[in-house]
Amino acid sequence: MADPQRARKMADRIREIVARRLEKGLRDQRLGFVTITDVRVTGDLQHASIFYTVYGTDEERADSAAALKSATGMLRTEVGRQLTTRLTPSLEFIADAIPENAASIERLLTEARDRDAAVGALASGAAYAGDADPYVKPREVDDESDLDEG
Repeated sequence: MADPQRARKMADRIREIVARRLEKGLRDQRLGFVTITDVRVTGDLQHASIFYTVYGTDEERADSAAALKSATGMLRTEVGRQLTTRLTPSLEFIADAIPENAASIERLLTEARDRDAAVGALASGAAYAGDADPYVKPREVDDESDLDEG
């Protein structure tokens, strides 16, 4: 098991290498606008999971996934050339669900705001079911004669 800090550094370096190579471009015309969001390396430094997002439609996402899968060998060779390790980790490209999760969270927040506004509208016209101040207050003493009786 490698040092977690070393694995983190290697993941950052792999992200940089792959992103730079994708920025230069691949010969595959199916590759769209790809952003590398995260890289995670296993503890033994043998496997790297590369998370990416693609800007565009579902068809463009599928085409970019196919292009990345076909370019995995070439990208691994590039990573192996630039890393100074004995073994080059295998690469796996995983579509990141960040945009879908963000859209879902935004939809839920909008729904919560709408419900809060509806509750606020109902509360503005509401009246108390009983007294406005339901707490029992101590009795007030009118004069000293009430104290002597008790």
